[in-house]
Amino acid sequence: MDLHEFPRAQVVPLQMVLQIGFALLPFVWAINTCWFFSEAFRKPAYDEQKEIKKYVIFSGIGSLIWLVAILSWVTTFQLKRADWGDFADSISFIIPLGRA
Repeated sequence: MDLHEFPRAQVVPLQMVLQIGFALLPFVWAINTCWFFSEAFRKPAYDEQKEIKKYVIFSGIGSLIWLVAILSWVTTFQLKRADWGDFADSISFIIPLGRA
């Protein structure tokens, strides 16, 4: 597919969907794992099942890695925000009043 063949008005929404999809990718991986788990591991064996298993496993691993990373960051930030001072305030969306 060559995007130069499309008018600019059609390309911009496609780029926006791609960016939103990339941001929500770990969520999509988790849904993919839940949705296809039964198909990959509980159904009788068939030719394409091996490839489906591979994608389900990779989706599960990817979403777990993302979940561990985001939980680690949130925990670290919540525990160290007061110690980090101005830097923590500069990367915060909401600056809490007072000190914990």
